[in-house]
Amino acid sequence: MRRPLAGALIAAALAVPALAQQQEPFEPEGYRTDNYRAPVPATLEGARVLTTAEAEAIWRAKSGAFIDVLPRAPKPKNLPASTVWRDAPRKNIPGSIWLPDTGYGALPSAIDGYLQRGLAQASYGDKATLLVIYCLADCWMSWNAAKRALAYGYSNVAWYPEGTDGWEHAKLPTEEAQPEPRPEQ
Repeated sequence: MRRPLAGALIAAALAVPALAQQQEPFEPEGYRTDNYRAPVPATLEGARVLTTAEAEAIWRAKSGAFIDVLPRAPKPKNLPASTVWRDAPRKNIPGSIWLPDTGYGALPSAIDGYLQRGLAQASYGDKATLLVIYCLADCWMSWNAAKRALAYGYSNVAWYPEGTDGWEHAKLPTEEAQPEPRPEQ
């Protein structure tokens, strides 16, 4: 009776890693278009994936442009004039350019142009400049935006998947941020 039980336990132990591998996210062919706050892949083809220590080294050396793509809800156009609107505060990596709403899977043409202009500004028009693109941990927005930067022809793209969550967890400095002005939609 012990042998069948031992055999079953060994088979179960061998199956667990295989099941876990099936659960890991994979790189989609295109852009992620839903469930943006979910586990992200460990890779992004064509981009360098950064740890917090690597992102910090780039930041301290000032050897890359940091791009925050966390979305921000715009003030609704139909709010009564007497309604007080307060944007949610955002703290990001000091020196970053914040380009909200640029990490969605499908971008309206105005937002696509906004992202392209923002990346050109951050890189001073040099598509070989190191771009470090981030959002929050488990946020597909940064993965999508980094993939899009590669599609625009940027050759030195780094994706920081831990984003400000990893940065703050390491007790690194952040600063209050304001987004680059968005186009009217």
